[in-house]
Amino acid sequence: MLIESTHHVGFILGMLDGVFKAPSAAEISHIILRWLHFVAGITWIGLLYFFNLVNVPLQKKLDADTKKKVNPDLLLPALWYFRWGALVTVLAGFGYFAMYILRPDVGLANATNANVSGRIILIVWLFIPIITFLIEFLIIKKVPALIKDGRVFAVVMLILIGLMSFVIIKWLDGQLTVNGQHFASNKTLSIGVGGAYGLIMLLNVWGIIWPNNKRALNAMRGGPPVPPESAPVLARQAFIASRTNAWLSLPMLLFMGTSHGDWLIFSGH
Repeated sequence: MLIESTHHVGFILGMLDGVFKAPSAAEISHIILRWLHFVAGITWIGLLYFFNLVNVPLQKKLDADTKKKVNPDLLLPALWYFRWGALVTVLAGFGYFAMYILRPDVGLANATNANVSGRIILIVWLFIPIITFLIEFLIIKKVPALIKDGRVFAVVMLILIGLMSFVIIKWLDGQLTVNGQHFASNKTLSIGVGGAYGLIMLLNVWGIIWPNNKRALNAMRGGPPVPPESAPVLARQAFIASRTNAWLSLPMLLFMGTSHGDWLIFSGH
């Protein structure tokens, strides 16, 4: 029986020969980055939707004593996976963008004897969403009138994100245009915009959502109490940042999809 079983295994593997191919070293790094990006992204965005669609309505129904009993054990682990999932998603995505999306476009541009610096393109690209986040951060932290009504803040963010997207597209396209020929592919422009949204979302997680929730959850576990006048402010700031991430995730995921040819939204190649 063992001999027959081994024979069948060998026969099956023989049938699959030519169908499957062992990856090269370059392909392995490519695969690992994409896999990490997807797995971490599913964890992060899944928890983002859980917080916004399930947890926010639930918290409105819980009294203070129930929150003290339930929230530390529920939200601390969820926020751990949430924030680290966000970090891994962005780091893996950044590596993938730099090595496998932007680099080929830079190579094509430099094949025309141009002197395009991929490093400079990446550095400036990084600073654009970081500056955008700093503006958002100051609005949330220093201008409470603009976050009192979510609709007002949504308009502000729509304008801010629209301007950021325009600047990113002009920057990437301008740097990758040589003698009137545009080398910025649809992938570079789509991920350039969508990745910037993801970076803002990451900064919202680590800069606003986690610090504000950490203070409240630590107080429930016997840590330093949050002053009564500060508690609703911290909660509102975290809610606004989280809701911003929920809305930003929709165009971010759209741009991820259009980057792979489902819809050549920015360019014909």
